[in-house]
Amino acid sequence: MDVADLVGELLRWIVPAVVVFGVTAAVLTAIGWAVRASRRSPRAVAAAADARTAAGSALVRLDDAVEELDLEVGLSGALYGGGAPASLRRARMTAQHVRDKAFEDFRALDDQTLAPSDVQRRAQLISAHVAEALGIVARARAEHADWVRANSSAATQISAAQERLAHVREQMGDPDALLRGLSDRFDEAEWADAADAATAASAHADEAAEVLARAATNAQDPSRSALSDLALAERRIRAAQSETRRLEEVHRLVTQAAAAVPDEMDAAREAIRQALSLREQLEPDASARLGRAIVDAETALGALERDAARKPTATVAAIARLRDRLDLALGDARTAQQRLRGARSALPGTIATAMNALGRAEASLTGAGAEARVRVAAARDELANARQSADPVEALDAARRALRHAEDAQALAAYDRMAAGA
Repeated sequence: MDVADLVGELLRWIVPAVVVFGVTAAVLTAIGWAVRASRRSPRAVAAAADARTAAGSALVRLDDAVEELDLEVGLSGALYGGGAPASLRRARMTAQHVRDKAFEDFRALDDQTLAPSDVQRRAQLISAHVAEALGIVARARAEHADWVRANSSAATQISAAQERLAHVREQMGDPDALLRGLSDRFDEAEWADAADAATAASAHADEAAEVLARAATNAQDPSRSALSDLALAERRIRAAQSETRRLEEVHRLVTQAAAAVPDEMDAAREAIRQALSLREQLEPDASARLGRAIVDAETALGALERDAARKPTATVAAIARLRDRLDLALGDARTAQQRLRGARSALPGTIATAMNALGRAEASLTGAGAEARVRVAAARDELANARQSADPVEALDAARRALRHAEDAQALAAYDRMAAGA
């Protein structure tokens, strides 16, 4: 067989094989593209969105259930010296753990690199874990209700609740005195939250007293359970305590901000002076950008100074944002030591601003959806990181993230209330 015949024979074997393998590769590639396209098709995106919404709704139910369970654990401890079923406390710990993990997993669903199928799968896992935790909570609460009926009379429960209410009223003291101290020194916007908290605290305490009086009147049968009335009274007592703490917290934040304003102003001026010095070392374009940021900062600081004494928390918050923008304009122009000094001086005001924003966000969560609650949880985590970090630069970044999360949460909660009322 000569060379031509050999080549011809080889081609008769090779060409069909190449065709077969080429067609197979093309088919496999087409299947791969089709699978990827189906995973990101409108139907897949819609299924992922539905699963995410269902997971969010389940997470809201669990968050509310944890709050209710915390109330019952406190009630059992107050009434029975901690002798209520241990399953109630174990259920609370389990539910809290599942809720906190679910918050993290729910936030991760926002990852833009996830395919809709992955979002759907992860959301379904969240829903499954939450449903399991809700089942544990329901069984523990049923066991607790049975235990209460068997071990405590209505009269005993009502008496203990009345004692707790009296203690709460003693803790409340005279809210008007705190409000007068604030209103004499500061703009109404600074203490409006405190006034709302004082009004709400008194209203909750009065309602608790009415519920307990009604329960006492109706509790003629010693074997009758007062759990439903007690639960309502306990919610009002807890709400009164929470509002009292909010009043005290607003008072503390405003007075601390008033004391901190001069130092915050000085620190902002120093940051501007450092920026002016660094500007001379930059390239023309970068220098021009920084120059505009410096002018904006000087203008804003001058405007803040006029009302700083009457609006201390607003001033501290505005300075924190002003310095954030200035840091962004500075970019990498500073040395590590300069960044460290700047972070140390900016950290106290930023943490105070983040705490204030978080308090407002937490107070707005009633009736809010999963998105707002998840961001409040994220703000709490970042604020804890800011307080614990030994590195001032990392702590400042965490405090700024906490502030953004808290502000987003408040906006989302407001949107949820508006949508519910529409």
